[in-house]
Amino acid sequence: MSGALAVRRFDAIVVGAGGSGLRAALELARANLKVAVLTKVFPTRSHTVAAQGGVAAPLANSSEDHWHWHMYDTVKGSDYLGDQDAIEYMCRRATEVVVELEHMGMPFDRLENGKIYQRPFGGHTQDYGSAKMAMRACAAADRTGHAMLHTLYQQNVRASTQFFVEWMALDLIRDPQDGAVLGVTALEMETGEVSIFQAKATLFATGGSGRMFFSSTNAFINTGDGLGMAARAGIPLQDMEFYQFHPTGVHGAGVLITEGVRGEGGYLLNRNGERFMERYAPNAKDLASRDVVSRAMTTEIKEGRGCGPGADHVLLKLDHLGPEVILQRLPGIREIAIKFANADPIREPIPVVPTAHYQMGGIPANYLGQVVVPEGAGHEGIVPGFYAAGECSCVSVHGGNRLGCNSLLDLLVFGKSSGEQMIRDLRALPRPHRSLPPEAGELSRARLARLEGATTGERVADVCNDLRRTMQAHCSVFRFPDLLVEGVAKMKAVAARVGRICIEDKSRIFNTARIEALELDNLAEAAMATIVSAEARKESRGAQARIDHPDRDDANWLKHTLWYSEGSRLAYKPVHLKPLSGESIEPKVRTY
Repeated sequence: MSGALAVRRFDAIVVGAGGSGLRAALELARANLKVAVLTKVFPTRSHTVAAQGGVAAPLANSSEDHWHWHMYDTVKGSDYLGDQDAIEYMCRRATEVVVELEHMGMPFDRLENGKIYQRPFGGHTQDYGSAKMAMRACAAADRTGHAMLHTLYQQNVRASTQFFVEWMALDLIRDPQDGAVLGVTALEMETGEVSIFQAKATLFATGGSGRMFFSSTNAFINTGDGLGMAARAGIPLQDMEFYQFHPTGVHGAGVLITEGVRGEGGYLLNRNGERFMERYAPNAKDLASRDVVSRAMTTEIKEGRGCGPGADHVLLKLDHLGPEVILQRLPGIREIAIKFANADPIREPIPVVPTAHYQMGGIPANYLGQVVVPEGAGHEGIVPGFYAAGECSCVSVHGGNRLGCNSLLDLLVFGKSSGEQMIRDLRALPRPHRSLPPEAGELSRARLARLEGATTGERVADVCNDLRRTMQAHCSVFRFPDLLVEGVAKMKAVAARVGRICIEDKSRIFNTARIEALELDNLAEAAMATIVSAEARKESRGAQARIDHPDRDDANWLKHTLWYSEGSRLAYKPVHLKPLSGESIEPKVRTY
């Protein structure tokens, strides 16, 4: 790769074409800015397409509702680690962004009166946590994410957004003077060429890192690329120990079975045919918060009440709902159950087990999408020109545990708010592009040259499998102190092996082996952040369930974790307990 890298200049770059990336890009394109969207896969193949159950918004179409109640549920669901200013912002804008999406042509299911159909979902209640469930999840059957992604993509095509499809972003380019982000380097998969994408504003909307676990609902593309790029550029990753395990993944396959099944009236059974959730969450039962249900299922299995020959799963029963409800509201779930579990839910229950699903942590950002890092005496200095939205960001509306349906809402609200903030920032300082530093692109060239030059070393598949097995065994639903310590040591060994990867295929044109090796670099950063942060947090909160510290410890641990790649070191910062308006929601014992 000789000579200077080609430079492409834009007002704004969006890396990732899932829900948050497309929503931000739409805002930017409508403002007549020159915007480029870089994506590893065709936009409608981004992982938002896999979201099933709905998008949360207190429209009050099916039951009484209010954004105050939604905010309370979200703060409680986060196990009080969520930033209350960001949570208020999200819940207050929920109705606006959902109605706006409806006006773009999103094909929501309808009630008899023509309004958007809403179903109950785990942890969403009426009247500040009462026993009555709120019907807050706006659904398009069990394909809500699919409908949303296609709607947003069509709107972007209409707005003439420029897409760079099958391009992989490699590394951030920062100004050595003030740390401002000036763009990214990116690899065109079709040709193997590397270019610099220079911009006045760069948004990461790269999704999660769920492929770090052996059993995962995530697509193969979810390798934490934005996290890896940010970490290598010296930006910390926040709250990575909090990884949500969805209660209902198909046993043996990991494919997601939406919480919407339980929202429609499905329920879980153990080998004795007992509805065991009544013992763990007497009020919300099967619609308790996801971390609560996952731990209850894992406990049933550990105590010998699991189903099947290996007693290693539980059953999700929905045949009592009747064929009409299943075919109308859950057609995709029936298809998945038949295909992956060989079970037709109209006649028999689905075998399910908790499966790695969603990353609550990520790149630290505020509710305007601006990336923030500790600076001087402050905890949140804004990184000029850098923004993050969606699952790769940690605005911290989800804290220690995300409520179902709040992820699609997060995409819409913060995709839009980051787009709006980028427009404000670009218009406040209308100036030409900064000069690129002389070393721009050198890190990417060095990484590629290492892969090019290596003739012996480790295979990507071997290292990747060991990484996933380590994370699954040492950092899963329940976390044990000795296993965490052992897991950190094992992950350090895996990370060292990542530096010795060798690929046999040295060709340039659509070299998937090279892409997988580059993805593994990113996945290793995300996995290290997760297990090191988990080992250090000596409490149980949300998705972090430690056997040796079974209780939440607000006195010592009501704070956000920051993990730095350099030296794998940790720092901490306070939680925003003050909402934008009204009184703070005080931490209390979390029961359902």
